[in-house]
Amino acid sequence: MVVDYGEFKGNKLIILKRNDTDTFPFQFGKGKARLIVENFDAIKKFAEEE
Repeated sequence: MVVDYGEFKGNKLIILKRNDTDTFPFQFGKGKARLIVENFDAIKKFAEEE
């Protein structure tokens, strides 16, 4: 996994890539980062479902 940081319209982004050549990274700003942190347990449960 590659973690990078960027900017969009003056707002800081975190960019998560599976590898250096990932053409469709997962990127989000601080608002969505807060939602992810606040709901981490539900997201983890969802990810572990069959």
